[in-house]
Amino acid sequence: MSANKDMQERRRQRLRFQLRRKAGGRPRLSVFRSGKNIYAQVIDDLQGCTVAAACTLDRELKTVLKTGADRAAAAAVGKLVAERAKAAGVVEVVFDRGAYLYHGRVKALADAAREGGLSF
Repeated sequence: MSANKDMQERRRQRLRFQLRRKAGGRPRLSVFRSGKNIYAQVIDDLQGCTVAAACTLDRELKTVLKTGADRAAAAAVGKLVAERAKAAGVVEVVFDRGAYLYHGRVKALADAAREGGLSF
């Protein structure tokens, strides 16, 4: 079990290093996926602050969604984080998938964020 966690952490750090190199000052859209929920944040690494955030536990989404662990929930979070980021003045981001594969819920969140107006 410990070796698996180490591999995930190495994959996450390797990806973040590449993102920082290629970001060009753009904030990153970071995704965290748990078994029951999905979370997304737009983080400005230059200033060290979170610009916008959304998750399936938000009041706006919790009443609408049946569960927080499916593609529909991930799409709703992607759309909400895109709206909040645009309201904060962020249009271009870099997508940080963390240690997760670009598949399923992570892909649904990214596609919905693109539809919501973020470009990456």
